Amino acid sequence: MRRRDFIKAIAGSAVAWPGVTRAQQPDQIRRIGVILSYSDSDPEGRPRLAALAQGLQELGWTDGRNIHIDYRYTAGDAERTRKYAAELVALAPDVIVAGNTSTVGALQQATRTVPIIFAGVVDPVGSGFVDSLARPGGNITGFIQFEYGLSSKWLELLKEIAPRVTRVAVLRDVTVAVAHAEFAAAQAVAPSLGVEISPLGVRDADEIERGIAAFARGSNGGLIVASSPGTFRYRKLITTLALRHRLPAVYPFRYFVDLGGLISYGSDRIDQFRRAAGYIDRILKGEKPADLPVQAPTKFEMVINIKTAKALGLTIPPSVLARADEVIE
Repeated sequence: MRRRDFIKAIAGSAVAWPGVTRAQQPDQIRRIGVILSYSDSDPEGRPRLAALAQGLQELGWTDGRNIHIDYRYTAGDAERTRKYAAELVALAPDVIVAGNTSTVGALQQATRTVPIIFAGVVDPVGSGFVDSLARPGGNITGFIQFEYGLSSKWLELLKEIAPRVTRVAVLRDVTVAVAHAEFAAAQAVAPSLGVEISPLGVRDADEIERGIAAFARGSNGGLIVASSPGTFRYRKLITTLALRHRLPAVYPFRYFVDLGGLISYGSDRIDQFRRAAGYIDRILKGEKPADLPVQAPTKFEMVINIKTAKALGLTIPPSVLARADEVIE
């Protein structure tokens, strides 16, 4: 059956059965935009989109039946992000889902009326996206990636798995406002752990290579890799350099560990996309982003790469192994 004939047949059914809800009527197909900072071929984006689709389906929304989803992939490029944000807004969607701070910022510049749900912003208040976590107040709401204090947990975890570390370099993107707050949180607990920390930039591959090589010339060093578009873009390079220079490192997400990183601890990003489906459902049913509180992560995960630990000559303490959600042999 052709798509046009199929739609006509379903429309006739809707007339015959007046109890069918508005969301189920084919002439009321709702439009959803999704913009991610991955490339369309990046495997990291697929499980997030799958979780979003599953969450929507569980709530009665299926792409091609009663919703239509438009996808845009920016690959972390600022110009492309602005272009695709404007494209999605021009399609007049009912709601847009954004993956991180950079995509939300571009959408905010493009519209102050289309509902936007973020699934991974660190500081939505400080970034100017919402008035407060409890009452966002505008057209944006969503799910926090993590709080600044998590960077102090990364430092504590690094000392736990590599007690000899006394110097720690923090790789962060200085163009991202939250990077300074993350660094400050780690710096606040550094003296109590007997650690001296210093920042390293991630503007490009050369800066990363030079910075890590120079830092590694000293003794008893370790790395903390903050969450930012830059560290994500150069994730393979960073994990390779950390191993090459024999630097124990803590990462914010498991995809670093999948690439050979030592250990990660952070929020479950896939779960946040699944939870975003709930807010999409509520907005499509008439609620406003201004009235939907920004929510903190509910699931965190720790992943350890034992092969990398052995290569670095480290023995992961049993207390850390017991807390791990997954151990890669």
